Amino acid sequence: MRAVRRVIRGRATQDGAGVKLRRVFANDLAEELDPFLMLDAFDSTDPKDYVAGFPWHPHRGIETVTYLISGLVEHGDSLGNKGEITSGSCQWMTAGRGIIHQEMPKASEHMLGLQLWVNLPREKKMIPPVYRDLTAKEIVTVSEPGRTVKLLAGEYGGQKGPVEGITIEPTFLDVELEAEAVFHWEPQPEATVFAYVFTGSGRFEPHDSNEHGQGDAVLWERDGGIEVRAGANGLRMLVCAGLPLQEPIAWGGPIVMNTRAELQQAFAQLDDGTFLKQG
Repeated sequence: MRAVRRVIRGRATQDGAGVKLRRVFANDLAEELDPFLMLDAFDSTDPKDYVAGFPWHPHRGIETVTYLISGLVEHGDSLGNKGEITSGSCQWMTAGRGIIHQEMPKASEHMLGLQLWVNLPREKKMIPPVYRDLTAKEIVTVSEPGRTVKLLAGEYGGQKGPVEGITIEPTFLDVELEAEAVFHWEPQPEATVFAYVFTGSGRFEPHDSNEHGQGDAVLWERDGGIEVRAGANGLRMLVCAGLPLQEPIAWGGPIVMNTRAELQQAFAQLDDGTFLKQG
């Protein structure tokens, strides 16, 4: 079994037009979490915490994955796309060479979910933008004794998730465990694997008596399988795995490239109006 390398508790912060969120990790841990760049989590029953949303802003060089347990987010972009991310659904957006979009959460009983930024390799940073919108019905559900696993990407239990063709060969599992139930999984060797706890708590190593709970992220070492045992109140977590890119990172706000020169070029193009005219 993989040992736990790090437990990340993140911090409360604000982004966009004043959205309150938990920034679980960001650029200070980019090397350890390669190919994952940033994780923001949302958990609020007060619409004032989030309805200001994330007005128009650019992205280049990354992919953004938005997954909602509950809530509603309307989105639109510079390509003319419009839509909604609803409870139990996911949007995987490949920003590629550039896109300008907005994400506007709407008042709901409980806004619970996250957005994860995934790095793109050098050769794909300037590809055309791509959307993969997954409704709750499209996400594969595997029911097993003591646990339910929703499969967004990768393989689990003899099933394949609907998101395919991603360079990092990701696996995304929404895992819900009953009290004291065990989740055992064998990710790809050398894959970066972490879990983010939505609700409940659990032990993330077979012989570890410490429990980690709601709002925690657990990063494992890069060798072997993982084993998680839920606590007395059960556990719901997102387990993410992906192959590291091992490339240099030049990061400026919503744009992530390989060199400072590429980053400076992107911001110059935003200033002169040519950002969306590449390719």
